[in-house]
Amino acid sequence: MSKWSATIGLWLLVIGLGVGWPAPECRGNDGAQLDTILQGLEQRYAGKGFAAAFFQESILKAMRITDTAEGHLTVMRPGKMRWEYTIPDPQTIITDGRTMWIHRPLDNQVMVGKAPAYFGEGKGAGFLSDIRQIRNSFTVTLQPAESDNHHRLRLVPHEPSDELAEIILSVDIQQFQIDQVVTYNTAGDETRIVLRDYRFNIEPEENLFQFAIPENADVIQMDQF
Repeated sequence: MSKWSATIGLWLLVIGLGVGWPAPECRGNDGAQLDTILQGLEQRYAGKGFAAAFFQESILKAMRITDTAEGHLTVMRPGKMRWEYTIPDPQTIITDGRTMWIHRPLDNQVMVGKAPAYFGEGKGAGFLSDIRQIRNSFTVTLQPAESDNHHRLRLVPHEPSDELAEIILSVDIQQFQIDQVVTYNTAGDETRIVLRDYRFNIEPEENLFQFAIPENADVIQMDQF
């Protein structure tokens, strides 16, 4: 598998969530603590936009393949994201909430799809562009923490699919920022994203979430697959 295939695996593995506005699944003291955590998240990500550096690791269990990548993320609420990969190769994933573009400049190739199919209702880490989708699209439970500095949340989509079984979030106890997102499918494949160097309450330029296809680029329509 190419590094390109592993990179877009984040988006192609995480599909098929439900809709609605139910309260998180919770009981007793855990329920009160969970609601406090979710409120803290919603307040932290309530600004117009944020930016962060990211490290991504994709593990395909059956094929025993692990690929890594890193870059920079810019988000404008709601629904707009720009993932700029710098390592191992430059490539950019952009959505304006309606259209998604994946640009591979070294190959002069652009993949184009409908954003809701890949990011809508929290899919494809789309909840980062509207944190309220955590309540909207998932059953959320509080899990035993792995460190004293983080809460651990388990997110199960209301309508699980082969592509998405669960997501584990590590949430900073003090800042209520998401420091790690780990996504699993039913085959046990894993995509881990570590977020750092946050800049909250920024106002990104609208043109960051638009894309003009370069002349003579090889254009692939993802909706045809």
